Amino acid sequence: MSNDVKAKSRNYTVPLVTITLLFFMWGFITCMNDILIPYLKQLFSLSFFESMLVQFCFFGAYFIGSLIYFLISTTQGDPIDKVGYKKGILFGIFLAALGCVLFYPAASFASYGLFLGALFILGLGFTVLQITANAYVSLLGPEDSASSRLNMTQAFNAFGTTIAPVLGGHLIFELFSAPDGSFSAAATKIPYLIFAGILLLVALLISRVKLPDFQVKGEEIVKGFGALKHNHLIFGVVAMFCYVGGEVAVGSFIISFLEQPQVMNLSEVVSKNYLSLYWGGAMIGRFLGAISLNHSLSQGKKALYMLGAAAAVFLVIFSIVDLTFAQISFFLVFIALNFVAFFIGKAAPARTLSIFAAVNVVLLISAMLNHGEMAMYSILGIGIFNSIMFSNIYTLAISGLGKYTSQGSSLVVMAILGGAIVPIFQGYLADVFGVQHSFIIPVFCYVVILIFGAYCTKYLGHVKQDADAKSGH
Repeated sequence: MSNDVKAKSRNYTVPLVTITLLFFMWGFITCMNDILIPYLKQLFSLSFFESMLVQFCFFGAYFIGSLIYFLISTTQGDPIDKVGYKKGILFGIFLAALGCVLFYPAASFASYGLFLGALFILGLGFTVLQITANAYVSLLGPEDSASSRLNMTQAFNAFGTTIAPVLGGHLIFELFSAPDGSFSAAATKIPYLIFAGILLLVALLISRVKLPDFQVKGEEIVKGFGALKHNHLIFGVVAMFCYVGGEVAVGSFIISFLEQPQVMNLSEVVSKNYLSLYWGGAMIGRFLGAISLNHSLSQGKKALYMLGAAAAVFLVIFSIVDLTFAQISFFLVFIALNFVAFFIGKAAPARTLSIFAAVNVVLLISAMLNHGEMAMYSILGIGIFNSIMFSNIYTLAISGLGKYTSQGSSLVVMAILGGAIVPIFQGYLADVFGVQHSFIIPVFCYVVILIFGAYCTKYLGHVKQDADAKSGH
């Protein structure tokens, strides 16, 4: 029996729900970086370039960790095939929890260098989780619905990023700030110890749940650089670099962007609620993507389920953010536009990816050229069209890799380095030319993603036709 047939015949609901809880938690903690950047910028009197070292250290850890993993896999064989996905996931959680704990000494010594070190360790933990958990979710069912499953788990990851600016901002800017309202390094101590505790509780839960074993048993351990023979994987690595770089850069600058006098002239306390809308848009789009890319549903059911999901998630966001309905009603326009883009994409991951990237190019140019609410709406609307990009790029890049899937996965995760590099370049441009003009950097990122989607539409279509021809279909 093939792996795909086995996947269809087994029920993976419990493992999928358990892993989804993990996605939520690491989304929450990752988005806390967007709160830390303006906080540490003021605390240590940093330039935009220096404050972007937060993302450089955090996402730079993804590159270092993935490079180590890839080199081990090429010489010793895939580590996950040896120890299993469950142990790999637990190791990643423990490493991330250690990174959170290290915020305590960083805050005690009020050292920016120690904060960056803690973020690096935290990033290493999430690197292991990205390599193991994403590949694991893609295996929990048939290959043709892998994008749908990843969009669903990424939707809960986005739920964490939606809550983080409001809850995390309240913890650091208000609840644990100094009595006189001034910024203090000590405000990060308790929040990150709480995050460490929750991560360890999730690890305990995962250790008690029976997860399916996808280890390679009795088969040849794959060594060498075989994954690099696949051109779509290499292009996918570049596209992932650009996606994570673009998404992180935009999210990192939203608070500073909304502070600009020519945009909205808002304070950090108010801006954090709009930052939640950016990440909340990603959550809406990922739930819609999970439904749209599910090939087992009819068009009528897809439309009905997508309407229900959009309404439900919009109400959740409205209940989370400290904004009136009038202040967030503009988001309904983006939801409607998102619906149209999904149906034009016709449930094809590559085509949908190109369409969403094209929309984001237009929105970024609008944010650069306009002022006031129009500029704000444009930048916040990018989140909902970022939604399916990670899962679609990931599954397109590793599609058809077979025994090289885990090795290919480590290369794609290595490309998360974009989250370290792109914000640094945008930070430099922001210091020289201003925040608004610095968004030209993400524009180029989304153009690359658009081209990758178009390439995969053509390339993978030909691969499928060749496979069908060989099988006699």
